[in-house]
Amino acid sequence: MTIRTLIVDDEPLAVERLQMLCAREPRITLAGTASDGEAALRLIEGLQPDLVMLDIAMPLLDGLGVARAASRMGIRPAVIFVTAFEGFAVEAFDLAAVDYLLKPVAHERLTRAIDRVELALRNREAPSPATTAGPESEWAEEFWVPHRSELIRIGTSQIDRIEAERDYMRLHVGRNSYLLHQTISSLESRLDPQRFVRLHRSHIVRREYIARLRHDGSGVWFACLTDGAEIRIGRTYLANARAMTGRS
Repeated sequence: MTIRTLIVDDEPLAVERLQMLCAREPRITLAGTASDGEAALRLIEGLQPDLVMLDIAMPLLDGLGVARAASRMGIRPAVIFVTAFEGFAVEAFDLAAVDYLLKPVAHERLTRAIDRVELALRNREAPSPATTAGPESEWAEEFWVPHRSELIRIGTSQIDRIEAERDYMRLHVGRNSYLLHQTISSLESRLDPQRFVRLHRSHIVRREYIARLRHDGSGVWFACLTDGAEIRIGRTYLANARAMTGRS
């Protein structure tokens, strides 16, 4: 597959580096470059590229605005955001970005991103199945979290529990944990309540990860997790725990 690619960045050195990286990737054909969001939209409309490698922080119209505007125009190339800022990942993937790369981009990381683009483009070209697809879930199925120099895709089914740490949420996945810049209330609103339960102002737990509930005799309840840890259940959220057990 040859992927016609548009590079958009207001920094000439960043454009040059991406051009050099793309030259090492045989699947990419460079369709053009743009140094601002408005020029990018004109080229997206005129060139109809398969892929746009898009910076976020640009004057006048930023990368997120470019992606939104292109979508409103009915033009939906695959988008890889390439940025020095990790804090826009949630907005980027809400716009159906294929990947989110942090500068400076390594060649190996770009190759993995192009693998995802190729898969996305092939799926887009594949004929629709004869059967009617079921309704799309309103709940998040995955999160992208920064880790070292890249972003990692974590399925919600992998998350054991979530713990608030100031302005970040720590997602506990087996023996590993990752920080996501989001409030616990906004995260809770994106999680399926049939799979996750909030037990404290600072804790959300996957229901299957709870082994049992116990109280200390003075009215305080704890959730005992399958890894042996215990979480105190806040009074405000005690009704959630009772509802999970089928008791009011």
